[in-house]
Amino acid sequence: MNLVIVESPAKAKTIEGFLGKDFTVKSSYGHIRDLAKKGVAIDVEKGFEPNYEVMPDKKAVIAELKKLSKGAEMVWLATDEDREGEAISWHLAEVLKLEDARTKRIVFHEITKTAIQKAIENPRTIDKNLVDAQQARRVLDRLVGFEISPVLWRKVKPSLSAGRVQSVAVRLIVERESEIKGFVPESSFRVVAQFQNSDGALAKAICTKNTSTLEEAKALLEEVKDQIFQVRSVIKKPLKRKPAAPFTTSTLQQEASRKLGYSVGQTMSVAQKLYEAGKITYMRTDSVNLSDTALNASKAEIHSAYGERYSETRKYASKNKSAQEAHEAIRPTYFEHHEVDGTPQEQKLYSLIWKRAIASQMAEAELEKTNVLIEAGNTSIEFKAEGEVITFDGFIKVYTEGDDDDDEKDDQAGLLPPMKEGENLSYDDIVAHQRFSHHPPRYTEASLVKKLEALGIGRPSTYAPTISTIQKRDYVIKDEREGEMRDVEQLILSSSGIEEKTIQERTGVERKKLFPTDIGIVVNDFLTEHFKQVMDYNFTAEVEKEFDEISNGNKPWNEMISVFYGPFHKNVEDTLENSERASGMTLLGVDPKSGKNVYSRIGRYGPMVQIGEVEDEEKPKFSSIKSKISISEINLEQALKLFDFPKTIGEFEGEEVVIGEGRFGPFVRHKSKFTSIGKELDHTTITLDEAIALVVAKREKDAKSVIKTFEENEDVRVLDGRYGPYIKFGKKNVKIPKDKAPESLTYEECVALSEIVQKSPRGRKKKA
Repeated sequence: MNLVIVESPAKAKTIEGFLGKDFTVKSSYGHIRDLAKKGVAIDVEKGFEPNYEVMPDKKAVIAELKKLSKGAEMVWLATDEDREGEAISWHLAEVLKLEDARTKRIVFHEITKTAIQKAIENPRTIDKNLVDAQQARRVLDRLVGFEISPVLWRKVKPSLSAGRVQSVAVRLIVERESEIKGFVPESSFRVVAQFQNSDGALAKAICTKNTSTLEEAKALLEEVKDQIFQVRSVIKKPLKRKPAAPFTTSTLQQEASRKLGYSVGQTMSVAQKLYEAGKITYMRTDSVNLSDTALNASKAEIHSAYGERYSETRKYASKNKSAQEAHEAIRPTYFEHHEVDGTPQEQKLYSLIWKRAIASQMAEAELEKTNVLIEAGNTSIEFKAEGEVITFDGFIKVYTEGDDDDDEKDDQAGLLPPMKEGENLSYDDIVAHQRFSHHPPRYTEASLVKKLEALGIGRPSTYAPTISTIQKRDYVIKDEREGEMRDVEQLILSSSGIEEKTIQERTGVERKKLFPTDIGIVVNDFLTEHFKQVMDYNFTAEVEKEFDEISNGNKPWNEMISVFYGPFHKNVEDTLENSERASGMTLLGVDPKSGKNVYSRIGRYGPMVQIGEVEDEEKPKFSSIKSKISISEINLEQALKLFDFPKTIGEFEGEEVVIGEGRFGPFVRHKSKFTSIGKELDHTTITLDEAIALVVAKREKDAKSVIKTFEENEDVRVLDGRYGPYIKFGKKNVKIPKDKAPESLTYEECVALSEIVQKSPRGRKKKA
């Protein structure tokens, strides 16, 4: 019997279908070991020797694999082809105590019968260089996180954490926000004419002269209003457009965001399922290379589906010098499958991958671009009209790449009516429209990936977890903003003269953009000030290059860690000893009632407002900020309103409805019961109806959770909680033994169980 070990059950099921009865395929369910969570995880004195432990939830998996491996003639380690996959194979070999003579390592870029059989025919041993590169990443990240995080607990706020790549990603978002806040928009006027030829066909043309002010725009319209407009030149140029390269991890994440609206994490999750089902090649890659097999298969499919003229074989090379060209770009395993079965998300992502890969091997699109210059009589003022005509669609027949700035492109060239040199044109109207320069765009998940890749920070396997982590840690939020209305000046020249008017336009609309939170800004500022090396973009990129050197066997992994750790550890100790506490404190003004200073700052439980000084004899007052407004944007009036709580907003069922603030956030109090307001509603503006709705919803939810009550004592109930049934005995929660049916418990049994809990010694838990 041959035992094949892969990472996921879905992958195991697919591979099992390709191998005969002599092979048993089992899954390790991902990683089986990690650095120890307690005790010494990394022995600094012994050359940064890592101490690994089997994950508690993998003990049963390991037991099964051990049993199967002992009875196997050969064990085939078939984890993913990247460094992480190599490390998983090494951990399996170590934990299962596999003998070298009975262990083979196989890799494949796609899960097809041909690829699996070829891998079986060409096994190798575990590549320790790849394992060491992954160990170096894991050890370095653990050292950075475990040493900086306690500094943040003491100097900023408890329960915070730092990460080598994640903190740099947050820095990008914070710096972009600073650019935006410091940006001053500049106004200008764009002059657009709707011209009409002798056949009555319309063509839009834009004035080539810049006009910065309303006066300049008005002077221009005055100058051209009585002029004869004539076509000065018509220039036609043939153009060719090339298709984009097949997808890498990064470009797939960007395009799935633009065209499908998928988050980076969602894209990787769906792609993983497609890969494990044998529908696409491996989805973590920085290569744009296609194998000869893929080139031949795509060529045959293009000939069959579109005709020979549409085919043009291309070989792409990655710009990234560290890209592994032996790997392939992301592509369909079978080009003849234009669509696949699966969930709607899988079908859409597969279609995107198929189109991009097939288009990369198609002929260039051929276009004819027309530029028409229109002069205004004897003046020096000219208008320019542009048009494009596709003469051969080529790859455009299948696919065109999206653009991050698609929303702002309102002048894309279309079809122009026939016009010839010397022809006179009339105009319907000429409009001078005020425009404002745009601040740098906030990052989307996709554009952040693009920036990280451009800076050389992280690798294909790190983008999704990095972006997910900074949001989970509440350093960054993905949000939408409706913007605001602003006045825009317009001048309209028509046959009746020049009309001046003011219209309103919405500006500042944001969709799925990444915003730094208050805590994200304060933590970033603290780390940037005190840990310059870790937060430096170049350092983070250089680390990735060193990982590549380790992968290639050119550098010992612990030597790299040693060079970094000495100065870093001293930096940590100095910061703990000598740095001031960071809170982002801002003076907002003076409280008119008490005459004391009012501040906004980060407190132990998050953003807050403070009245008075900590040093004062009378303790300061505090109120948490729960709305979307940040500590840098809140004003004195808004801050003082937060101290209006607790506040009665009305009555319900003869009892007061009170809005208050507690340790865990704002709440509604009614009949001595508390209901959390949560993040959906702003407690400063919540209405009575909204508060009542929350109370009623909580009441209904609580009623559904009640399994049994007792006449002897209404404070004793059997409830169905988040982790299963339990006894609520006054303020105590009592566990129900497995051999007891919750619905059959008597009052006496509940009392007895409660007394057992009360008598049992409860030692203090040791901190990890």
